[in-house]
Amino acid sequence: MSLRRLALLAFCVLLAACSKVNQENYQKLSAGMAKTEVESLLGKPTDCSGALGMSSCTWGDKNSFISVQYAGDKVLMFSGQGLK
Repeated sequence: MSLRRLALLAFCVLLAACSKVNQENYQKLSAGMAKTEVESLLGKPTDCSGALGMSSCTWGDKNSFISVQYAGDKVLMFSGQGLK
């Protein structure tokens, strides 16, 4: 294996280990948190949608994600799947 491939592999492993979509950050979420607090904890969401003052944002992918539902800019409820 070339040194370049080994370095790329090491970088990918490190990047995956640094994901903000994890059990530790999920446990820091609470109802009533401001949207800005959630985004400072989890980063920019992967996807958001909403209407009439309600919105839902998701971080992660189909295997490991955190989903947060907002009323206005405050957390109403949240859920997660596949978190480590």
